[in-house]
Amino acid sequence: MHRHEEFLFPGSILSIARTDYLYPMRTLGAAFYDLKKELSSIYDDREAAAVAHEILNHITGMSKMDRLMQKDAALTEVQDALYADARKHLIAGRPLQYVIGSAWFMERQFVVNDHVLIPRPETEELVQWIVLDHQDKGAINIIDIGTGSGIIPISLQLAMPAATVTAIDISEGALEVAASNAVALGADVHFMALDILDREQQNNTGLYHVIVSNPPYIPESEKEHMHSNVKDHEPAIALFVPNDDAMLFYREIAQYGRTHLEQHGCIYCELEANHAIEAKLLFEQMGYVYVEIRKDMHDNWRMIKAVAAQ
Repeated sequence: MHRHEEFLFPGSILSIARTDYLYPMRTLGAAFYDLKKELSSIYDDREAAAVAHEILNHITGMSKMDRLMQKDAALTEVQDALYADARKHLIAGRPLQYVIGSAWFMERQFVVNDHVLIPRPETEELVQWIVLDHQDKGAINIIDIGTGSGIIPISLQLAMPAATVTAIDISEGALEVAASNAVALGADVHFMALDILDREQQNNTGLYHVIVSNPPYIPESEKEHMHSNVKDHEPAIALFVPNDDAMLFYREIAQYGRTHLEQHGCIYCELEANHAIEAKLLFEQMGYVYVEIRKDMHDNWRMIKAVAAQ
């Protein structure tokens, strides 16, 4: 008979079924090499190794070096069951961060699940740009549009404690994740359920010195070229826009800023590189000044800043 127990790590989807084993447990070394081999059909060798190391670190609490030094040591019964469950999810293409239930952003650990996008390092550069521009301005008002797991507003509020930060999302599931992250990390952020494409709902918000967003921007037609662990597992509502309207959210955010930005307030958005120039022209045509696009660490046009002219 199997006895089910909750997994010990908050946010993880892993579960275990304990039973009496009649065979030797997997060793740390075998667990790593077996998983790496199976993941090589999904990832390149380097990433497959990184995922295998991360799972084993999560399950055992042992560093990579400690596991290499003790590669012949056996997993415990609980660890072996958790490893088997993780292996099942990973081979099915589920992203590592969803399997372990967390991801790191700006040196902080955030809970994530399939209601929210997995944080990307490039978004850290957008947050750092805002902090550098506004950290000395005191009690400013900030709104994050499409907050997801809350990485942007939480990071901004913790970096600028005097700021009043609001975050909105259309997804109740995402807002629950974001609110839990704010509590866990001690960030004072106000969350609201709101569809930015609904002009009437926009009236429920105020005036802001900074509007920030990492909006959906990938045309539906590009879905077939994306890695399966993204297109099949991350929330489509946060990723894709119609093929004939890649600027849908940038246009709406620019319009929103015309009535909800303080004098000389700023909009910051993450971009899809192929539409960066188009986004820059859109903001300029809608009356914004000092419109600037920047490249990320990978030399892709990834972020934009636009200043209200009034």
